[in-house]
Amino acid sequence: MDQTVLASVSEIFARRVEPARGLAEQAEKVARACHAMATRFHGGGRLIVFGNGEAATDAQHISVEFVHPVIVGKRALPSFSLTGDVATITGIGAAAGFDEVFAHQLRHLAAPGDMALGVSPFGRCVNVLRALETAKELGLLTLALVGGDGGEIARSPSVDHVLIAPSDDPRVVKEVHVTAYHILWELVHVFFEQPGVLDPQVVA
Repeated sequence: MDQTVLASVSEIFARRVEPARGLAEQAEKVARACHAMATRFHGGGRLIVFGNGEAATDAQHISVEFVHPVIVGKRALPSFSLTGDVATITGIGAAAGFDEVFAHQLRHLAAPGDMALGVSPFGRCVNVLRALETAKELGLLTLALVGGDGGEIARSPSVDHVLIAPSDDPRVVKEVHVTAYHILWELVHVFFEQPGVLDPQVVA
């Protein structure tokens, strides 16, 4: 094998080491986010997910993971994405502007016991931030998956739980986000499997 190719392969893998380690270092944040999500699901809440571009497909992926688990024996949990209805998105965008495409839907679809999860590769998506701010005003639990330094979304007081993929490479951010939301799904189910953990008198 050509040494240049081998060096390139090594460098490609190396770019992913620190971001993956960075996610692992957020273990306590992940656990707290999952406990809060499990508590909301336990109380009848739904998970509402949104993002732009590739993050829109992540939003749909997250939703289907919860509502139709691929692991046999895991319970289905109510979730839906705001990114799949092109008529709604373009209609709101044309009438109210693209910044409102998710916030508008939340105002009409969400209930106070629900959860809003925004996905933004670098934390700078205005419509994702606007939706999270609206969700917080409505009483929802708010969560975000972001990359880079987290951007405005990570610094917003409207976001209860933020997980950051610490990379400036959008491909790496995407890969870390996929890992992160699979962990969210799995750990939410771990909480459901622990007797008494989600009873009202136990939940902080």
